[in-house]
Amino acid sequence: PAPSTSASAPAGSGQSAAAQEATAQEILSRHGLDGSDPRALVDELDAVPLADRADTLMVSVRPDQLIVSDSTGAEGAIAMPEDAFYVSIAPYIDTTHECYFHSLTTCTGELQSAEVDVLVTDAATGETLVDERRTTQPNGFVGLWLPKDVEVQVEIEHGGLSALATLDTLHDDDATCVTTMQLT
Repeated sequence: PAPSTSASAPAGSGQSAAAQEATAQEILSRHGLDGSDPRALVDELDAVPLADRADTLMVSVRPDQLIVSDSTGAEGAIAMPEDAFYVSIAPYIDTTHECYFHSLTTCTGELQSAEVDVLVTDAATGETLVDERRTTQPNGFVGLWLPKDVEVQVEIEHGGLSALATLDTLHDDDATCVTTMQLT
């Protein structure tokens, strides 16, 4: 199925944005989480050790919303910040998986808790947006909060190997999970 691009509700839900948010908050509350600040929730879930991740909770990152569901079949959505775009990148050497919208609860990458150097520049202006050493999350991803409506160049280095990619934050269907950056 096509990805949901509506900022008001997940595809096919038929519920208002307020009802979708209430459902999402209820699901998160059952798991001891607070979705009132989507940025904080994303950062919190990305940092959860793999062994501590709830197998009954699914949180998928879309450019405009977080889709929240659980084992009861309930599904809701929380609006993402209007001025920011979240992308999660899993640099790899040997093993990767196909993904497009990042799952904060199930996606895992090869380089878990590894130090990487991350450089992100605005492709149009050359302005440096991120230039820092990071440790990948326990899930093997580096999460980046970027400005919306830009094309960026991302370079990641680890252990003398590097990868370069061009990413967009321009559209409501741009990828939030990048698993194609092979370090060579």
